[in-house]
Amino acid sequence: MKILVVDDHAIVRQGVQRLLSTLPNAVVYEAATSHEALACARNQHPDVVVLDINLEGASGLELLRRLRIENSSVRVLMFSMHSEAIYANRALQAGAYGYVCKSAGADELSTGVLRVFQGERYLDTTLAGELAMSAVRAEDPMRNLTNREIEILRMLGEGKSLQGIADAIGIAYKTVANSCGRIKEKLDLPRTSDLIRFSIENRRN
Repeated sequence: MKILVVDDHAIVRQGVQRLLSTLPNAVVYEAATSHEALACARNQHPDVVVLDINLEGASGLELLRRLRIENSSVRVLMFSMHSEAIYANRALQAGAYGYVCKSAGADELSTGVLRVFQGERYLDTTLAGELAMSAVRAEDPMRNLTNREIEILRMLGEGKSLQGIADAIGIAYKTVANSCGRIKEKLDLPRTSDLIRFSIENRRN
């Protein structure tokens, strides 16, 4: 079983690599960037990709899309600090086989990798409950946002400036500013300060 771990934090990659190396017949590769991940996927053809949704200079959701364009059968398990249902839903809609929060136990990640390797879908226990609850709550205010707008909102909540967001995603400053305008309209927020407050309040570590 070939596993590719994609995370821009070395200590996380190394910890996950040690954990997953204990699985039967597992060979684990590492990548810190989108470029490294794509190169490794082309050369090693991993069975499972454990992918962080937050990558420096790129979106994990965008990398997921590119991996699936190059190999539609690739099985991706998202591994994220975000436990909100909106992120899991977007990842699953984009083609991920599963989603595990970094706050979950080590056994959850190992189980997720094995289940995804077998072609099954997997959500960690906490997130599965969150998704179940979201189905009976009022509609999510972020339901109408695009994946790019979700990414911009997340980065605002992390304290990034509009220029910082533009540099991280690789788009123009004006594009980010225009996107923020559309996000405010969709969320019915009159001022940029309200948008920033919303992004911080809806960011959960």
